[in-house]
Amino acid sequence: MEPYRIIGAKDTSTRTIVTLSAQRILDQCEALARLSELDGGLTRVFLSREQQAANALVLGWMREAGMGARLDAIGNVVGRYEGDRPGLPCLMMGSHLDTVRDAGKYDGMLGVVTAIECVRALHARGKRLPFALEVVGFADEEGTRFNATLLGSRAVAGTFKGEVLDNVDKDGIPMREALRAFGLDPGRIGAAARRREDVLAYAELHIEQGPVLEAEGLPVGVVTAINGATRFAVEVGGMAGHAGTVPMRLRQDALAAAAECVLAIERRCAAEPELVGTVGKLECLPGAVNVVPGKVRFTIDIRAPRDPMRLAAVDDVLGEMRAIAARRGVQLNVTKTHEGGVAACAPWLMDQIGAAVAAEGIAVRELPSGAGHDGMAIIDLADIGMLFVRCEKGISHNPAEAITLADVETAARVWLRFIEQFDPSRKP
Repeated sequence: MEPYRIIGAKDTSTRTIVTLSAQRILDQCEALARLSELDGGLTRVFLSREQQAANALVLGWMREAGMGARLDAIGNVVGRYEGDRPGLPCLMMGSHLDTVRDAGKYDGMLGVVTAIECVRALHARGKRLPFALEVVGFADEEGTRFNATLLGSRAVAGTFKGEVLDNVDKDGIPMREALRAFGLDPGRIGAAARRREDVLAYAELHIEQGPVLEAEGLPVGVVTAINGATRFAVEVGGMAGHAGTVPMRLRQDALAAAAECVLAIERRCAAEPELVGTVGKLECLPGAVNVVPGKVRFTIDIRAPRDPMRLAAVDDVLGEMRAIAARRGVQLNVTKTHEGGVAACAPWLMDQIGAAVAAEGIAVRELPSGAGHDGMAIIDLADIGMLFVRCEKGISHNPAEAITLADVETAARVWLRFIEQFDPSRKP
């Protein structure tokens, strides 16, 4: 691969220089962050006016970078840079352009604009590869609006489930109506699906959304797997009563039982370093200061980079909760709301991403992703690989999400090196 530098760096070489602009990457993330339904914050949901504006912006950047660009049948933005002859299979890259509510500026967006910047550098040299490059800005990964995740990537993978078209948003608008209002035909979503033979692999650059790289002083890391997750909605039914008249020994306190369940989840999931368990939502009824709680609803989210680890923890947690409910004389109803297995990154892609990291003089740190990503859907279409970029204090899904110019420079160099040296023949 030819040497390259970041724009603005001192050039001491007499050889050909490839220019990458880390500042342009950050500026484009800032431009996307301004397209929000919030004043002073970032919220951009599927099929919104803000997403329409973001799509137009990214389509323009793709074309400026030398790609053909289009909107597909689900609203994904797709840019294509042909290989050394037209019609070759592609290395697909990208991430998502939608956000959670009150989001950070880099989750998803950094992966899209960095991939575009790398294509821009290749195009500036007139360089074509023995495969095509495609960059996809997925329309909906977060599931913020319709309570269904990975919609854009599932459509590309051919696994979009038509029943979610009946999901409604907070204003009661069904997804199928929102698609029509956006100018898309819900009956044609299948046209977004890609053929396996046309996609060599999927690779995604993303902020870590965790503190490991920062703690270890590393700018980037190679992802081993996207953790599997199991989620439950739990309802504990006790007996509401007067806070002053029901003796402690005679109470069926739903909140006390739920609290013991929460601590059991924490204890079990803290027992293994890569296992995590979270109770993220809890509702106490009737919710009065002078009433013994009669009903409590809460959620459970258990994740791990290996499915047997996660499933064993789920079994243990459910067993302990049943024992707590029996001992306290309360009812326990548990409903599974999500089950997703581990999406393992392909070793042959991990090796190539790791080689690009090492070539920059950086120690290769491998780590799992506790957060979900579009690769969880795309793995049904192609092998997946990921590069994490350090983010400040591991903060994400938060306006305080932050990265440095230096880390963007490093990540862009690694990513361009990976692209140019990508060898699909190494797939087993």
